[in-house]
Parts: sequence; structure tokens; C-alpha cells
Amino acid sequence: MKTSVKLSAYAAALAVLVAGTYAVGTVVGPGSVGSPSVTAPAHVDDHGAAAAAHEPGGLASTSGGYTLVPDTTTLGSGTFAFRITGRDGAPVTAFDEAHEQQLHLIVVRRDGTGFQHLHPERDAAGTWQVPLAVPAGGVYRAFADFTPTGGPATTLGVDLFAPGDFQPVTHVASRTSTVDGYTVTLDGDLLAGASSPVRLTVTRDGGPVAVEPYLGADGHLVVLRGGDLAYLHVHPGSAAAGPVVGFDAEVPSTGTYRVFFDFQVGGVVRTADFTLTTAGGTA
Repeated sequence: MKTSVKLSAYAAALAVLVAGTYAVGTVVGPGSVGSPSVTAPAHVDDHGAAAAAHEPGGLASTSGGYTLVPDTTTLGSGTFAFRITGRDGAPVTAFDEAHEQQLHLIVVRRDGTGFQHLHPERDAAGTWQVPLAVPAGGVYRAFADFTPTGGPATTLGVDLFAPGDFQPVTHVASRTSTVDGYTVTLDGDLLAGASSPVRLTVTRDGGPVAVEPYLGADGHLVVLRGGDLAYLHVHPGSAAAGPVVGFDAEVPSTGTYRVFFDFQVGGVVRTADFTLTTAGGTA
């Protein structure tokens, strides 16, 4: 069921709320209230590892002394600019490269739609910029996934607001996704607190399709927990590229998760999306 809401009025109300709570939000982040205490996920690549061992990534805009500072939290200019600042408030300008990029930016609407995996460019002063257009109005979560030189792998998140008609989407469980004529099938269950083997098979016209290396891997898997969008970024092993791409992931709690799989064929990167509920029930 979809409900239409005019976001221009909604965003105005949110702006008042944000103005009064921004300082708190930069520390605890949206969705942190009621979030379970968890241990660091096993088999999560260090590119997206939680900066703190007690919580998943992306729940806060500040963690470990680093802060994600956007130029604006309102989308619409066509370009998204931001900085990563350190404890002294100055922009960080030295980052380690992970999977052929110094920073990965994930943008997704709060209802789990409109997923984008972007790679901004940084200037000498430490400002990152990337073209960003969203398909519809709503509240979006932006995740900056990076490793500052000499610091820990970190994922920070911040909410962004896009004016327009907001039509929230309710997702049903799905293990098959079709994009541009390719069918991607997901096999495996997500087990809370335990390593979960997940396998994705790419086919077209009923036949297997070998994926191509993308950013130094056979594919990229981003897993977001429903409700608070707790962030996990996992990668496959070093096996040769083929029609089946395997991952090992560990989710921090029972519940429903949105799963996004980036894969490359013919030099074009596509994203398949799925909705999974952890085996054994929901929290």
C-alpha cells in the first residue's frame, strides 16, 4: 500500500526538528534509539567495517572522532558536497584506497528504495563532490564508507531531504531480481549473530552469465537493516568471476533486511535488490 504525502510541507516540519536536534543526531545518529547492542560482524570487509565494535556502521554522523558534514541536507542542486572532519574540526585530506576508491558513498531512501553507489571526487581542501539526483521526494540516508590514513575503517551516515511527492513503499520478501534483462537469484539465509553464506547467480535468457571484476571484486553487496538502516558492506572472496558470486555476511540482529548487489557485465554496472527476513523470525 502506498500513501501520498506532499513532502514540501513535510520537509519544512522536518527542518524545525533537525534544527533543534542536529547536535544530538551527530552523536547518536538517526535510528539509534532502541537499536540492540551488537558485536562487530564477522566476514565484513574492512572497507565497510563498523568503526565501533559495539554497533553496525552508518547509524551516526560522528564516530571515532570523525564527522560527516554535508554542505546542505536538502537535495535538488544536482551536486552533493560534503567533508569528513577530524577531532580538530578540520577536513581530513588523507585516505587509504579500498577497492580502487578512497571513499564510497551509498545513498538510499529511508524506505529502502532509490539505492545508489557513488564515488565522489575530493579536492585538495578536503571537500568531496558528486552528481546526485534522486528519483522521488523523501528522506534519504547517505553513507560515507572510508578509511582515513592512520585511522580505522569508518562508515558515517546523515539524512538528506528531497522535496516532492513522497510515496513510501512497503517491500515484500524477495529472492529474485530482474534488471535490464538480467535475472539475479539469491540463495542462502541471513542468520543473526552467525556467519551466513549468501550466493548470487546471474542469468539471462535462462543461461548463466559470467560477471566481470568491478572495483577489484566480483561484486559488491550492501545490506541495510529495516527501520534504522544499520549498514553492512560485504564483498566476495578471491574466486574467479563467474555466474555465481559468493559472500559471507553476518547481520547483527533478527529482522528484515534490504540487500543490494552491484555487478558488472559488458562494462555496465547494474544493481539487483532483494528483501530478506532473518531465519528464525523477526525482532
